[in-house]
Amino acid sequence: MNILVALDFSDASAPILSEAVNLAKTIDGGKVYLLHVAAPDPDFVGYDVGPQYIRDARADELKEEHKQLAAYQKQIEAAGIPCTPLLIAGHAAQLISEEAVKLETRYIVIGSHGHSAIYEALLGSVTQAVIREAKIPVMVVPSNRSK
Repeated sequence: MNILVALDFSDASAPILSEAVNLAKTIDGGKVYLLHVAAPDPDFVGYDVGPQYIRDARADELKEEHKQLAAYQKQIEAAGIPCTPLLIAGHAAQLISEEAVKLETRYIVIGSHGHSAIYEALLGSVTQAVIREAKIPVMVVPSNRSK
């Protein structure tokens, strides 16, 4: 059974990975997909791509995100769990839900940053949107969980 782990590279990533490993160990033949949803490309959201230095900065940002995913992949595989990293640009909540279906995952593991109710009401939450959209169980790992 597959597990989709959504990461934003915040401080909450370590506890999320820990919980994902624990969950995967309870599932015979469990595989983990690490998903990081990068910011959409500027032309995707209706802006011009801009000068070369902006494109170079964006490329550098994506390279760093790939490196981080590769480091997390090694960590998961060191625990004896098959792992595939995915880096996709777009809108996080929508892509997390879509990838969970596409990859035939049994669980989604995601973090919660614990923002205030006012923040959540005004800006929404990727975690809340995933919970609303998901057709499979979602494990929410609080950001204040001890590592």
